[in-house]
Amino acid sequence: MSPTKRRTLLFTVTAVVSLFLDQWTKVLARADLKPLAPWRGVVVVDGYFDLRYSENTGVAFGMFQQLPGGRILLSLMALAALGLVFHYLRRTDPGQIRLHLALGLVGGGAVGNLIDRIIAGRVSDFIVWKYHGHEWPAFNVADAALVVGVCLMALDMLLARRRAATSNEGAGGGR
Repeated sequence: MSPTKRRTLLFTVTAVVSLFLDQWTKVLARADLKPLAPWRGVVVVDGYFDLRYSENTGVAFGMFQQLPGGRILLSLMALAALGLVFHYLRRTDPGQIRLHLALGLVGGGAVGNLIDRIIAGRVSDFIVWKYHGHEWPAFNVADAALVVGVCLMALDMLLARRRAATSNEGAGGGR
């Protein structure tokens, strides 16, 4: 298999798996958590992790919920971001495995929330993290995939910058 095909396969498998997990867990959340009152959920780890259904018309962590025309605007932004992911994927070196995984997570997460936004006009959230009395806004698997993907991309950029700096120092350019 050519390196370019491996890159595409890694991206595609990562995107499809994250999309499948997102949509599957949202189906389960709608079936099992939505019938519970919004203030009731399932305690998974007391004081740290709950499952509680909510719906979000904005973006991650409930931001921009009151944005006029938000459904259309946020859907267009997701499509544009997905276009950038594909563009960036084509420009990557086939050996950048971490980056291909990251782009797959970002792509799968973007499509997962886009499906909800197009079909229902809102995104289903159900994962709630808590720590020392602080509770983060509910999120879903797509949000987690997006965050992990962006963090992996940032790590990849940081490591590439570090390699370039080390390479320049070794070549006498660090004076």
